[in-house]
Amino acid sequence: MKKFKRGFTLLELLVVISIIVILITMGLSSYSTAQKKGRDAKRKSDIKEIQGALEQYYSVCGYTYPVPTGFYSSIICTTPGVSIAIMPTVYSDPRGITPYYCDGTCNATNYTICAGLEAETTPAFCVSNQQ
Repeated sequence: MKKFKRGFTLLELLVVISIIVILITMGLSSYSTAQKKGRDAKRKSDIKEIQGALEQYYSVCGYTYPVPTGFYSSIICTTPGVSIAIMPTVYSDPRGITPYYCDGTCNATNYTICAGLEAETTPAFCVSNQQ
C-alpha cells in the first residue's frame, strides 16, 4: 500500500508565486500610466477653460487681456464701470508641482498658456489668444 501525501511541491509553489508577481507588476504599471493620462486630460481641460475665461475677459473688459505676474492666480475684471469675477480661482496643476505658465510673452494683446504633460510625446500643451 502506498501512502500519498497531499500538498504542493516547492516547484509548483514557486511557479504560482512568480506568475502572481508578474500579473501584479503588469497591473501596477498600467495603473500608473492611466493615472498620468488622466492628469494630462485634466490639464488640457483646465487650459481650455482658462482660455475661455481669458477670451470672455477680453470681450467684457475693454478688448485687452489681463497681464499676469508669472502665472494667472485669478481673472477678475476691474475696469471703470465693470467689476466681474470671470474666474476668481484659476485651476492649478493636478499634482500641484507647477502652475500653468505663460510661454513667451503674456501681455494685454497676446497670451500663450502652457501646461507640462507626463504621458504624451509632446512635453507641453499650449493655447494662445483667439483674437
